[in-house]
Amino acid sequence: MRKAKVKRKTKETTIEVAVNLDGTGQYAVSTGVGFLDHMLEQLSRHSLIDLRVTAAGDLGVDSHHTTEDIGITVGDAVAKALGDRKGIVRYGSAMAPMDEVLTRVVVDASMRPHLVWRVKFKSPKVGDTDTELFKEWFQAFAQAAGLTLHVETLYGDNNHHIVESCYKGLARALRQAVEIDSRKADTVPSTKGVLGGSL
Repeated sequence: MRKAKVKRKTKETTIEVAVNLDGTGQYAVSTGVGFLDHMLEQLSRHSLIDLRVTAAGDLGVDSHHTTEDIGITVGDAVAKALGDRKGIVRYGSAMAPMDEVLTRVVVDASMRPHLVWRVKFKSPKVGDTDTELFKEWFQAFAQAAGLTLHVETLYGDNNHHIVESCYKGLARALRQAVEIDSRKADTVPSTKGVLGGSL
């Protein structure tokens, strides 16, 4: 089973994460940021990655540090669970509709972290959460997990729906990318024999 546990402690946050890439989408999430909890639950449920997240952060300042550090820690746990990435499919993509919104997410678990974020919001908040923080989460997650990640909302109006379609799209694309390829389960999916650096 591809599992990992990570603890990250700074002067701003204390975060513990556990993942099981071969799970069934079970989750237990408590971050102090209600909307982020909801999105992480969606990520777990639709990727079938079991996810446990507990966080205590400086929410008296704002939710920026907590959101970003959770992205880092979840990404780090995914990277550790993937190990040398031998046998994975590597690529995944999804079109994720959420009512009037449609988002496209494409993942390459390449060990060459990069985020392309083409998502525009109609207002600066979803509930009490700053919408600008979701780019920070995706950036932190992609960097720590070693993913090339493209997220593009093609159209839509409702901020809640936009964010949710991004996370559900990530979940479905990530589910594909980290699956074991039964035809090449003993091989790293690169002509170089290792992931990272050039193709």
